[in-house]
Amino acid sequence: MPDALTPADLQAYLAAHQLPGEILHLAAHTPTVETAALALGCQPEQIVKSILFLVAGAPLLAVTGGTRRVDPRALARHAGVGRKQVKLADAEAVLANAGYPVGAMPPFGHRQPLSTLLDESVLAQSEVYGGGGSDTTLLRIAPQTILEHTRATVLALHSESE
Repeated sequence: MPDALTPADLQAYLAAHQLPGEILHLAAHTPTVETAALALGCQPEQIVKSILFLVAGAPLLAVTGGTRRVDPRALARHAGVGRKQVKLADAEAVLANAGYPVGAMPPFGHRQPLSTLLDESVLAQSEVYGGGGSDTTLLRIAPQTILEHTRATVLALHSESE
């Protein structure tokens, strides 16, 4: 398996595509939405997660607000498949398809282009922070940039109970 992509790869991607984003280097590892928000001095809703699923065997990236859980039924409905055909990708599949390790994955700049869904709640923010390529980096970017660059489909990815 090829080596994992790094924050330097993400920075090169931002530059090559002239995307207005900034990679922030943090002093400490921020394993949770709460620790990331605290380190940045922002609201937890501004932290976004990029989560890879395998839907009927094909990779599908879900970008959602960090405080929300992706409802696999929403992915199944979107793809027109049964719920049992939606699986959270394991670390090996994430690395193979996206190139970044779990927990550090940005919303774009992957090893291959990924079909992307963007939770509608993310667009309520003017600025968000997502995976920056390592466990001590975060990407600061406008959600509109994520939407436009990935050509994501916007929909409600969370369960109705949230």
